Amino acid sequence: MANAVGMVEVLGLPPALAVADTMCKAANVILVGMEKVSGARYTVIVRGDVSEVSIAVETGVEAAKGVPGEKQLYLSSHVIARPSENLEYVLKSMRPNAKLAQYLAPAPSEQPPLVS
Repeated sequence: MANAVGMVEVLGLPPALAVADTMCKAANVILVGMEKVSGARYTVIVRGDVSEVSIAVETGVEAAKGVPGEKQLYLSSHVIARPSENLEYVLKSMRPNAKLAQYLAPAPSEQPPLVS
């Protein structure tokens, strides 16, 4: 049950990819998407249990701070526990899109069912 949403905002695509990768590897979360906010600002959005999302956001922030650059690439982060259903309905970026949904559905079995 994905009852929390976590966001990490960074400056640039390479840090955004690093954050997304680290967040998904560090905790049991679903990558909902990566929003291009404006210019080079990207927000990486994950869903999952509150504790898992908190861990993912913490590690995502550390990953963003670890990407070398002339500027500070980490901008902000936030975790929302149990977001309102109205918020999820209005903000499409908080729910998995159709392309992602195909990866979330269980894969069909390649083997024929066993007959006893």
